[in-house]
Amino acid sequence: MKTTLTKKRAISTILTTVIILVASVVLGSGVVLYGTSLFQGSTLTESIQVSGAKLWVDPLASPDGHAWGAAGIRNNGDKIVSFDKISVRGVDIPFTSWFATTDQDQATVENIQSAFPHSGVALYEATGEMGDSAVLTTAVPTGCTAADTADELIIDVDGAGSAATMCLLQLNGPISLEPGDRAVVYFQVINDTLNPIDKGSNTAVNLFAGKTGAPLSLTIAESDP
Repeated sequence: MKTTLTKKRAISTILTTVIILVASVVLGSGVVLYGTSLFQGSTLTESIQVSGAKLWVDPLASPDGHAWGAAGIRNNGDKIVSFDKISVRGVDIPFTSWFATTDQDQATVENIQSAFPHSGVALYEATGEMGDSAVLTTAVPTGCTAADTADELIIDVDGAGSAATMCLLQLNGPISLEPGDRAVVYFQVINDTLNPIDKGSNTAVNLFAGKTGAPLSLTIAESDP
């Protein structure tokens, strides 16, 4: 029985070499791009800077305690952060007790570095203001009224000075900050967390964006009656 021989064309040595070289370049490029992506991701940081943090307690409050706090926040990292936690003495402050502005024309460097005012609970309950009411009537920010205490808070850190008047709106969720963005937040402390007898003592306050932030020890000041 005769064996039939069939001629088959094989890939030439040169073509095989070219294919191997191209594949090596493609794979090498993929590895480099993947490594670069990982490196860039690992070098981006999350960081917040807190300035001017304060706590006040109403000296005439009944034993259930009426207290407020305030802070300036700046995202000084490379990633968007979600500022989502304020707690006083281990008690979390719900978002609905936060009043904040992220308007960069209001949350200016001058404002977040200023001494935040608290001109008394009575003024807030009557007008929604905690600054110098003499100028707020003519300097109320756009979108903010002078007497809507339900969902806003008007702050003027320097009266008739150069600092912009701020309209802080009541929140229902975290504060999102792009890199370099600033925010000013006032928060109403849960009743019975602080009391008039706590004036002058230090207490722990946590301000965090995810895992970014640090516990602070603040001296409790006395607000105007």
